Amino acid sequence: MEQSKLYYVHDPMCAWCWGYKPTWNRIEQALIHNEAHRLEVVYLVGGLAEDNDQAMPMEMQQQITSYWQKIERYLGTQFNYDFWRDNTPRRSTYPACRAVLAARHLGAEKAMITAIQQGYYLRALNPSDNAVLIQLAEELQLDVFQFRQLLASKALNQQLHSEIALARSIGGCSFPSLFFQHKGVVKELAVEYQDAEQTLREIRLLLDKRE
Repeated sequence: MEQSKLYYVHDPMCAWCWGYKPTWNRIEQALIHNEAHRLEVVYLVGGLAEDNDQAMPMEMQQQITSYWQKIERYLGTQFNYDFWRDNTPRRSTYPACRAVLAARHLGAEKAMITAIQQGYYLRALNPSDNAVLIQLAEELQLDVFQFRQLLASKALNQQLHSEIALARSIGGCSFPSLFFQHKGVVKELAVEYQDAEQTLREIRLLLDKRE
């Protein structure tokens, strides 16, 4: 039987992805422990914001801060607002996306996503800076020389753009997004931020129909 896929389209610097993390972890763990359905979970970086060396305008900083506050109220997610005081924010998530892809090559994709999220939202670090991403790689005890090479390589940058294109082609234009694929047919699943079981029920129904 052809293996179905569940695409998780995300950005490591997306605040809603950070808010969704506990629910997504429950979904993924439930799927991992139910191997009978042979469902492959595939992470796709969506590329929220392109490379940008310009400081983020104050209006945008205030807007993003309001998103954090909304997520905090809605989901109880923790944010460290010292980020805005301690950094020069830039609207640039591509570096963090590249770091996730580099870590994927080194067998540490999920660990890097978590490190970026915790660094950004809890430690007030700026993952738009390569120096911060390299610091996180060091903390994860990755091969830092290889990580640096990957992060700066044209091949990895092309991989990023190809992955973003794939995410867009299946409808992944907002983050987080979930897509179930079987025999070339892709169905978007509703993201339930507080209800892992509802998503799991929908996935089970789709898997049962497949069989």
